Amino acid sequence: MSTMMKEHATATEMHGFSVTDSPASKRLKVVMLDEKTTKAFAESVAEWTVQAIEYKPFLRFEVADRLDKITNQTLSAVLNDIIRDRETGAFLLDYAGDPGVGDSEEARTEFNVKLSTAISHLVGLSNHDAMYGQYYARFTVRNVDSSDSYLRKPHRRMELHNDGTYVNERTDYVLMQKLKEENMEGGNSLILHLDDWEDLETFAKHPLAKQDIVWGAPKSKNVDTKVEHPVFFEEDADGKPLMLYIDQFAEPSNKEQGKYLYEMGESLEAEQNCLSVPVPVGSMLVIHNHFWLHGRDKFVPHPDLCRELLRQRGHFTN
Repeated sequence: MSTMMKEHATATEMHGFSVTDSPASKRLKVVMLDEKTTKAFAESVAEWTVQAIEYKPFLRFEVADRLDKITNQTLSAVLNDIIRDRETGAFLLDYAGDPGVGDSEEARTEFNVKLSTAISHLVGLSNHDAMYGQYYARFTVRNVDSSDSYLRKPHRRMELHNDGTYVNERTDYVLMQKLKEENMEGGNSLILHLDDWEDLETFAKHPLAKQDIVWGAPKSKNVDTKVEHPVFFEEDADGKPLMLYIDQFAEPSNKEQGKYLYEMGESLEAEQNCLSVPVPVGSMLVIHNHFWLHGRDKFVPHPDLCRELLRQRGHFTN
């Protein structure tokens, strides 16, 4: 835990949850809601269906506020400390116990969507996801796939990248929750903190680091416009670079840009400091989108392979 987070945790006593370091890295925190908190949250939001939360955007903040009140307003403070601190910037959140919503898959999925909505809206505001048509997206990975991006292709590694490269909205954070998994082996989340990338200085100080590059998206994303921005588009308050990059959607306009992007991708995929993180069903990985790059390892083939994921991407609010 960072010094700032330790001081805040001591002051707030973290009611109803715990925070520990991930075995993978001290940068990644593991936040566990205790059984009492889990059940109390489920009961507090039982009056609303997911459809109601989709239709009424203000309910998303009410769902978040009810979870925060159960923890005496300590959860929002700690989560924001973690995700906005460059030394950390990521947490894996899970919950203990049975939320008491029943044994059906539909009921458990509804609970998980509500929980991810609460967490997302404690740190910011989710952007509209054009791929799914809601403030979140749900998608399934199966053994056979014919999609037009690597998002659903199970038998290859999805390379490290940032989200939000091809949209006009700011994308400060990404939340990835596992809703279901069957016949799965492999497929861990891959994450790399920008400051652990050994070649960061080489590419961040390159002559093309601040040059605009065109970014588009395949048809499945339902975004027709293109945007332009540099890979290293901004600096944080301490003057350290923030990154906005994905290999699949970059459209270099000349050989120099192409070479720069190619060499960057090769460097990222060879980086030994990349973390491999298992994400249990129901849990969610939440990262600062400009401190961390993320990807996914390949799966072991199985004819009945099935994984359903939920994604929320958004911007910080005050």
